[in-house]
Amino acid sequence: MVLTDTHCHLDFHKFDEDRADVLERAEKADLVRILIPALSVTSSLSVIKLAESNPMLYAAIGVHPTESSDFRPETLDELRKLSAHPKVKAIGEIGLDYYWDSAPHDIQQQALKAQLDLATELELPVVIHLREKGDAAGGPCAEDAMNILEGWVTSLGTDNESLRQNPGVLHSFSGSLEMAQRAIGLNFCIGITGPVTFKNAKYKQEMVAQLPLENLLIETDAPYLTPHPYRGKRNEPAFVYEIADKIAQLQSRNQEEVAAVTTSNATRLFSWGEVV
Repeated sequence: MVLTDTHCHLDFHKFDEDRADVLERAEKADLVRILIPALSVTSSLSVIKLAESNPMLYAAIGVHPTESSDFRPETLDELRKLSAHPKVKAIGEIGLDYYWDSAPHDIQQQALKAQLDLATELELPVVIHLREKGDAAGGPCAEDAMNILEGWVTSLGTDNESLRQNPGVLHSFSGSLEMAQRAIGLNFCIGITGPVTFKNAKYKQEMVAQLPLENLLIETDAPYLTPHPYRGKRNEPAFVYEIADKIAQLQSRNQEEVAAVTTSNATRLFSWGEVV
């Protein structure tokens, strides 16, 4: 069985004391690829350096919406230079966040559009963060983001056909079924995280049961969103096993198939090559 964690903040300090052990446990749990997303230009440098340390690790670079208040034109120049590194496979984690008030919504939207344009230039997929105010499955954040993403995908010309077919992933998706289907209509993948394993996550589980496996990615968002039965502990890549198992249950498939298809989906999206 082969598994992939397409979103893990392995560079965070919570892993400083045992990062090598975490990676060893990931390998024993059949993980073959881990994508580490950045939150700023500074962390973009950090995730690239970390990705250099292990063959299974890759990086996404970008400015998170909660960090976008200081976004400047020169920020794009710095990201553009970093993108030349062979370990960089995506622009992210970028998007909109209306939960926290750390950056005005219009500034977040400008930063998102600028980084989408950079993704077009570099022909790299995007890792999209979306968070509403409150716990709603849909709202102004989702609507604003989808309008921006629809405009972006529509703007991709024939020279960007590969990106049009594989534009990115809606990370740790918590929106509605209708929004997920709207994103899949744009060829986006949907990132599934630990909360799908929670007993009270009936709506999320019903939604995942209806989504095509060919558009799903599994991710931990570690050290956050720890799945059952490890809830309450720090999350880590090895726990993607529990997410794959839950998806298999919800879609009446075996876990090996879920692992193989989601890993293939990640390989297609991030172009990091098959595992030999």
